[in-house]
This record gives sequence, structure tokens and C-alpha cells, in this order.
Amino acid sequence: MVDRIPPTLIVPIAGTTFFKLVINVARRFAYPFAPALSRGMGVSLSAVTSLIAINQVTSLLGALIGPLSDRLGYRRMMIVGMAMLGLGMLAAAIFPFYAVVLTALLLAGLGKSILDPAAQAWAGSRVPYRRRAMVIGIMEISWSGSTLVGIPLIAVLMERYGWRSPFLLIGVLGLTGMIVLFFIIPPEPQQGRKAASTSPYLGVYAELLTNRPALGAMGYAFFVSAANDNLFVVYGAWLERSFGLGLVALGLGTSLIGMAELVGEGLTAMAADRIGVKRSVFTGVSLSMAGYFLLPWLDASLPAAMTGLALLFLTFEFAMVSSFSLCTELLPGFRATMMAGFYAMAGLGRAFGALTGGAVWLDGGILATGCLSGALTLIAIVCLVAGLKGWRQTIT
Repeated sequence: MVDRIPPTLIVPIAGTTFFKLVINVARRFAYPFAPALSRGMGVSLSAVTSLIAINQVTSLLGALIGPLSDRLGYRRMMIVGMAMLGLGMLAAAIFPFYAVVLTALLLAGLGKSILDPAAQAWAGSRVPYRRRAMVIGIMEISWSGSTLVGIPLIAVLMERYGWRSPFLLIGVLGLTGMIVLFFIIPPEPQQGRKAASTSPYLGVYAELLTNRPALGAMGYAFFVSAANDNLFVVYGAWLERSFGLGLVALGLGTSLIGMAELVGEGLTAMAADRIGVKRSVFTGVSLSMAGYFLLPWLDASLPAAMTGLALLFLTFEFAMVSSFSLCTELLPGFRATMMAGFYAMAGLGRAFGALTGGAVWLDGGILATGCLSGALTLIAIVCLVAGLKGWRQTIT
């Protein structure tokens, strides 16, 4: 059948998923271990958190590189992303200075911003649309897996071998990934690439910015991500204030959110193709909007609050991962550019949500936070409805 996944893609999909997990761990491990990193480098905690904040810029830089993936080939850029991760992390392991660690994390972030759009564009070009949500859902398990598996392993490494050990391990795995992906990802046809000249390069952005479905998807990415981070940066403060949770309990709460993300990704892999990708996106985002509006009314009971948070993050993850599959078909000739633009707008949205979240929480508590996140999600739905009006997927 035309919509079945070729057996020759099983190993490339599995390998890509594993190395996406590695690069996600590199992107996320500095958050919980910022105090250990600050002590190891002999700098203040604020210096490490500033390092983490600067790393967010890489999602915007990824948008500039997306067109190169469409021209030079998805396989080649996936290899480049892993090489940047490996070289940067090994440099930090060998030269444990603040400037080198800053550079290493920037390279890891940039490598992720190159690898993710290229990997999803590669899946979009090789996997039939009717099975694409399953494949991308499997690949995105690497995100929740980085929290559930990768971060605990990093904790063990740092406790036993010191704060530099994760950089060494991730660096070795990064260079290993560069080599492995070279051999397991099939080469792309030369005729599918475009000449990397300045005029076509800029023309890709004109194509992106004049395409209504693409603009609608990027607007959706901004507002839905802003809504989620508006809550994410303060949910710990809410649980602490309302229910008196300590650090250990908050850590368990974070694990619950990680499990919810995993279930959302698994649901995408198992159900989105059957339901329909577009329907899955709208179902997930509508349920998450309802969750934001209902969350303030769960303030009286800890079990109710934790259940509400878990369901909210589950539906959000289901919507987002389904969105990736949808977006790979909005600009079939420029898949990596489309995905890089989506990631860039999502990154801007997260930054906006993180900036507003604290102030909104301090001013109005969980009621204001829930209502603002719900309203932002409603705007995201409007953007997507307007963008997809009249759009029809044409590949069977």
C-alpha cells in the first residue's frame, strides 16, 4: 500500500529518535542542575541562568538556517546539527570555563534548531501523510524521554563523576550520532535540491510570508506556546502557595507532567492518523484551552489540581506534536523552512509567555493566569482556522 511505512525507514527513524533524545537532554539538563554548574565553574547562579536564557536565541537563528536544509539536503543538515552538539560539548568537557560552556550550550541549542526541522522535513518527504503523525509522534517521544530518562541519568553522572561528565558523554554521543546518521539516513536525490544562491534563499522567505496556511500555523505556534509558558513558569509557585508543596513534591509534580507529555506523544503516534491530523490538532488545542479556563476552579483540591495539570499538558502535547505533522504538508517544497519558522515563532511565544507569566501571577493569581492562557489559546485557534480556510491536503 502507498500509505505504509517502508521497512527501510525503520532503522533511520529509530536512530533519529535516539539522537534527538541526546540533543534534547543537552538542551534541557542545565535547567535543574544550574546550581551545580555554577559551583563547578565558580560563577554566580544568575550567570548560569543568563546562559540558559541566551540559549533561547538559537530557535530564532534556526529560522535562518531552514532554507539551507531545503537546498543542501535534510540528511546533511541533520549530520551538521549532531556535529555542532558533539564538538561543543567535548570542548566544554576539556576546557571547563564559563565562556566555553556558554559556547557549548549555544552550539547544542543551534544544533537542535537545525536537527529538529531537518528531521521532521525528512520524515515529511519520506513517510506517507497518512502515517506521518505516527512517525513524528514516535520521534517526539525524545522530548519527554529527555526528562524521564535523560535527566535522571545526568544526575547520577554528576553525582559520581562531577559536573563535567555530562558534557563528555553527550559530546561523544553527538559525534557518534554524526557518524551513525551519515550511514543510516538514505542520501537524497540531487534533483530535489535547489541552488544555494542569495536570490532563491531570500525568495524562500517571501514564499513563507505570503502563504496563508504557513502564516496561520506560525501565528498559532506563537500564541499556543505563549499560553503554555505563561502557566509553566508559575505552576510551581501556585502549587507551593495553595497546597504547601516542598521541593521533593514539586519534583514529583514535574515527573507527572513529563509522563503526561509522553502520553500525549504516544496518543499522537497511535491515534492522530486515524482521527485525521487536522482534527487532532483542533481537538487537542480546544481541550487544552478548556483546561486553562477550568484550572482556577481546581484550586481547592491538590488531587484535582494535579489531575487538571496532567490533562492540560497531555492535550497540549497532543496538539503540538500533531501540529508538526500538519505543518510538514503546508509548504511541501520548503518543509525545513516551514518547520524552522514554526519553531522560531514557538520560541518567541515561549519567551513572551515566560516574561508575562510572573507578572500576571503576582497580580491576579491562578485565576488571571488561567484566563490569560485560555484567551491566548483561543487566539491561536483563530489563527489556525483563518490560515487553513480552504486548504486541502493533496497527498494520499
